[in-house]
Amino acid sequence: MYLPSYFNDFLSNIRLSPNQKNDLIKGHKTLVKRLKEDKDLAPYIVSIFLQGSYRRYTAVAPVNGKRADVDVIIVTRFDKNSVTPEQAIEKFIPFVEKHYKGKYEIQGRSIGIELSYVDLDIVVTAAPSEADEELLRSESVTTMLTLEDSIVAQDWKLIKSWLEPGHRSGDLIDIQKSYSEQAEWKTEPLHIPDREANCWIDTHPLEQIRWTQQKNKDTNGHYVNVVKSLKWYRKINLVNLKYPKGYPIEHMIGDCCPDEISSVAEGIMLTLENIVSSYQTNYLTGQVPTLPDRGVPDHNVWKRVSIEDFKSFYDSIKEAAVIARKAYEADTVKEAVANWQILFGKKFPDAPDDGNNDSGDSTTNPSGGFSSRKNPTIIGGGRFA
Repeated sequence: MYLPSYFNDFLSNIRLSPNQKNDLIKGHKTLVKRLKEDKDLAPYIVSIFLQGSYRRYTAVAPVNGKRADVDVIIVTRFDKNSVTPEQAIEKFIPFVEKHYKGKYEIQGRSIGIELSYVDLDIVVTAAPSEADEELLRSESVTTMLTLEDSIVAQDWKLIKSWLEPGHRSGDLIDIQKSYSEQAEWKTEPLHIPDREANCWIDTHPLEQIRWTQQKNKDTNGHYVNVVKSLKWYRKINLVNLKYPKGYPIEHMIGDCCPDEISSVAEGIMLTLENIVSSYQTNYLTGQVPTLPDRGVPDHNVWKRVSIEDFKSFYDSIKEAAVIARKAYEADTVKEAVANWQILFGKKFPDAPDDGNNDSGDSTTNPSGGFSSRKNPTIIGGGRFA
């Protein structure tokens, strides 16, 4: 069963809360303001922008007392041929000592900052090509908006002329037509410091963002919600598994989620089944899959996953695929909900307890219907489960 209103409520339950999102924005804005006002660092900074699951709108709420977190890219003018990774990080030590003393930790590839309300992960990059500098300063890169905003979901592109909705003037249709006619900028990877290996390595967060935007369009706006659902499944069912987590799982979901899905329920079921079929040979031969990163194909995002963890993950996904198929093909709301709750726990709403199994959620029309529960949640932003 599609159960669109049940999935709307479920997704509302596992997304970052308004307060958590406000905390992320507050932490980021404060950091940016301080960096721009720092007389020693400001001349070296080209651009600052958000990356990670918050920007891609695939983040889920933290559990067990953890704080929401956000990744911040700081594009600098440091020449990677003359500035070592260690030196690049050291240039930011006086800054974090001044503003975040006792709250920061120097990590292998970033500076982690733990605040009472949010965690910030600062990623310093070396100088980009001169051709990319202008785009990296544009609103299409520096915006704090995500796919949660309906206009961003419709027309965001990596182009220098893209503006946030509040900064536009003129007819919206004409503006969007102009955007659609412009080719997206093909940016080069950015270089981040690996202190342990003492070298600069490539990463391409903008390509990950662009790829996610396009995939979400190709899946009728359901992809990011499929990702959030399956991230939640991993979070509550595989608590003792170290890897994979975060983006590596999101990447695999992206490779296995079919285009043109008609609901989140269908996307979850088919994605789980595709993971099982796509990586069965790896499982049987004892080989961890290789998943080339978006924009940096020689980087395997599953590099840290051991064969033992992969097999545990695969076994769990195989069981989940069977349960998702039962939920999707269930004849009653009660049966469908019971199976979805096996996967997602009590964040997935209960079925009616009045004996009425006809929820109004259509099994044949994925875009229509609401459950018989009172006051079903309406999710904004133009996306439906």
